[in-house]
Amino acid sequence: MQVLVCSKPHHLELRHSDRPECAAGHAIVRIRRVGICGTDIHAYGGNQPYFEYPRVLGHELAGDVVDIADDQSHQLLGKQVYVIPYLHCGECRACQQHKTNCCQNMQVIGVHKDGGMAEYLAVPTTHLVVSETLSIDQLALVECMAIGAHAVRRSALQGGELAVIVGAGPIGMGVLQVAKSLGARTLMVDTNASRLAFCRDVLGADAIADPQDADVAVQISAMNSGALADVVFDATGNPRAMQAGFDLAGHGGRYVLVSVVKADITFSDPDFHKKELTLIASRNATREDFDCVVSLMESGHINARAMITHRAPLAEVPSQMPQWCDPANQVIKAMISIDSEEVCL
Repeated sequence: MQVLVCSKPHHLELRHSDRPECAAGHAIVRIRRVGICGTDIHAYGGNQPYFEYPRVLGHELAGDVVDIADDQSHQLLGKQVYVIPYLHCGECRACQQHKTNCCQNMQVIGVHKDGGMAEYLAVPTTHLVVSETLSIDQLALVECMAIGAHAVRRSALQGGELAVIVGAGPIGMGVLQVAKSLGARTLMVDTNASRLAFCRDVLGADAIADPQDADVAVQISAMNSGALADVVFDATGNPRAMQAGFDLAGHGGRYVLVSVVKADITFSDPDFHKKELTLIASRNATREDFDCVVSLMESGHINARAMITHRAPLAEVPSQMPQWCDPANQVIKAMISIDSEEVCL
């Protein structure tokens, strides 16, 4: 089979490899779609903090189950599935408290171990979810949207509150759509005019703001009866933006860091205490968040397919990846398509 390997920063190689064997407790998934995530872009660029080379990228995955090792999982055979890529240990304190998203021994497919930029992948059957209703493209975007759903759930956002989402990438767009499904008011902040317009015109953001053109804090105050934001979500992956987000949260507010970067984030302690802010980290997602996203997709509250702007087969990704990473090309979500006619057995 063909496998795409990130051998070092800014270098992807298409290699041939043996098809994986189906061990006990696992299934073989014929990968049909791979979404390109910010994590993939950061790993490709050499600034993903949990990453080692060489590595097969890819954790936003959907495909068909073609082999099963255990009879008790036979019902999965031939089914269309998405992959939950967070392989938790089940034994640490976090797992015992049902916080499998931040397992002490976490192994994420495509980050800590080889991922789905391949024609076939062995996956634990416990991490495969069947859908009879969503398209293969939608299934490949469930994980991306679940990141946003988890962040919103962590924030305890309520209907009517003002949610400010900084960073109009796919994760921020997921936060936006889940927040809107709860009845929150939303302001999307970014420096990319086309993405802001997309969030307003397609995804229904109540307001947009470019910090290069306007004082975002003033705009927030005008929207929120003189107060700053009830909840701020950072989905930029930019240390300066992450630090600036503290100044957008109001008294008694919450600040949720969805992004993760190789940097120290600092803030003013007197201001932090004066506002009695709650600072929240959000990592990965749980099955509850995945189920939430599927439900919102089925009901039309999440329009993930509109986010797919670029697409390529596996063999073209080495040449396409630099373009996908260039903001000038206006990529929202790139998708690798590996359909049956493309699969080389």
